Amino acid sequence: MFDTSLANRRHLKALAAAALLPLAGLLPTAIPAAFAESSAILEGERFHPQEGQHGMVATSHYLASQVARDVLADGGNAVDAAVVAGFALAVTQPRSGNIGGGGFMLVSDEKTGEVVAIDYREKAPAAASETMFQDENGEAVSEWSRFTHRAAGVPGTVAGLAKALEDYGTLSLEQALAPAIKLAEDGFVIPTRFAKGLSDAKDRLAKWDSTAKVFYKPDGSNYQAGELFKQPELAATLKRIAANGPREFYEGETARLIVAEMERHDGIMTLDDLKAYEPAIREPVHGTYRGYDIFSMSPPSSGGAHIVEILNMLEGDDLQAMGFNSAATIHVMAEAMRRAYADRSEYLGDTDFVDVPLSGIISKDYAKELRAQFELDKATPSSEVKPGKPQPYESNQTTHFSIADGNGLAVSNTYTINFSYGSGIVVDGAGFLLNNEMDDFSAKPGVPNAYGLIGGVANKIEPNKRMLSSMSPTIVMKDGKNFLVTGSPGGSRIITTTLQVIMNVIDHGMNIQSAVSAPRIHHQWLPDEIRIEAGISKDTIRLLEAMGHKVVTKDAMGAIQSIMIDDGTFYGGADPRRSTSSAMGL
Repeated sequence: MFDTSLANRRHLKALAAAALLPLAGLLPTAIPAAFAESSAILEGERFHPQEGQHGMVATSHYLASQVARDVLADGGNAVDAAVVAGFALAVTQPRSGNIGGGGFMLVSDEKTGEVVAIDYREKAPAAASETMFQDENGEAVSEWSRFTHRAAGVPGTVAGLAKALEDYGTLSLEQALAPAIKLAEDGFVIPTRFAKGLSDAKDRLAKWDSTAKVFYKPDGSNYQAGELFKQPELAATLKRIAANGPREFYEGETARLIVAEMERHDGIMTLDDLKAYEPAIREPVHGTYRGYDIFSMSPPSSGGAHIVEILNMLEGDDLQAMGFNSAATIHVMAEAMRRAYADRSEYLGDTDFVDVPLSGIISKDYAKELRAQFELDKATPSSEVKPGKPQPYESNQTTHFSIADGNGLAVSNTYTINFSYGSGIVVDGAGFLLNNEMDDFSAKPGVPNAYGLIGGVANKIEPNKRMLSSMSPTIVMKDGKNFLVTGSPGGSRIITTTLQVIMNVIDHGMNIQSAVSAPRIHHQWLPDEIRIEAGISKDTIRLLEAMGHKVVTKDAMGAIQSIMIDDGTFYGGADPRRSTSSAMGL
């Protein structure tokens, strides 16, 4: 698809040199280094991906990228490297990496042609009830579902990563945990982002003694960038899991520490809840777009279904001719997004509990029906957009990392504790943060959650149910070969962030780093607005407003870590929106 070969790059450099020949008599014989480096701009790329010939790792923290790359270099496969990265991120990036949360993993094996989805999303405890976060007047109380012990779902990360390793890896769990244990026990040098995050969240975190003793100094002061940070309680927890297997987390000393934490603070998670937890193997959502196969996470993620639904709505438009982030392109993207998110509010939930009309939602015929509602010069007010009717087309998904190896195995993994630092509560004696994923249920149907997403009855709270997610680990294949491995954190913006990287590569011909770095837009039906990052032109905004769109500029969206594999070469795109992001090739 793209001529990124070494020969072509040399050809471009030769052309660039030829362009300078007329000036040769005016230039000194020795070209200054700064000038020589700046000449690379003549190659036509502003953003350059990392390259590898035998594999690629892209994670949100350079230490996790390094230990995962080391696994590949030592002969491990992509799943081995993914599990090592997942546990390393639990140490180095506690605001989102975790063993106290859950997530989704896609594994694609070119040799077998199999793409598997591992669902290790958290579950509601058995004592959970539909109205548990409502007051005596029946009103949802957001504080209860976000910052209390009852906000935590039963964690799935340890079971999920161990399941992936057992089924598809080559390392033992003890080997896979060794780098994380070393980072927790010996410590690592704190980067600026880590120190700032803890400082900014101090009011929320330090009110819990168990959290304060882990993330702040004994005198209550903050850790500073450049200092060594050790986590002995977390190291001890990881050692117990390494020695006794994943069930230690759910039935052993770690489980007893979790239950004791709950009992001290009116939580409802029990030892029986932990013992009963198991990850689930799902069939991924599968769609096609312009000749590419799109595989993404199935429910209880909404991500895969709605990525495919939006792509289906846009497939009939010549987006390349319309132009990247032009007003015309953003307009049709926003119209498609608002309709997909309206459907999300009505139909998506845990398929173990509700009947999701999935094949209808991802049907190309259904997409044509929705696409016919678009006006090319006028926004449709969200008040006029209701959930569609996919059933007639029905036949009888935070931090993300992407890893690919040289033997046709690729992993796309997104996992989370929901908010940055989850509930803010560390399990005393165990050293890890609890998630607050119960807020991803509909505390009251029709009432938005923390991300402004409207939920319905399909996502109401029920015992042992997995809460709806937007996490969208995605693998794009071409002619049976892994082509794009991608996914992002970002709450409700995960779906549209992942969508746009796919479109930037397929529709706009970008290299993977350009596709990752480009400005993003987002529409989620309600609130009725196009959210944009800085970098969209004022002229474009005026044209969108003239069509009736409300356009608001807000903070950067997502931190998508992506890999493109083209003609046997691996290209890694780490998202600059997260300062610790890193892609490393082998």
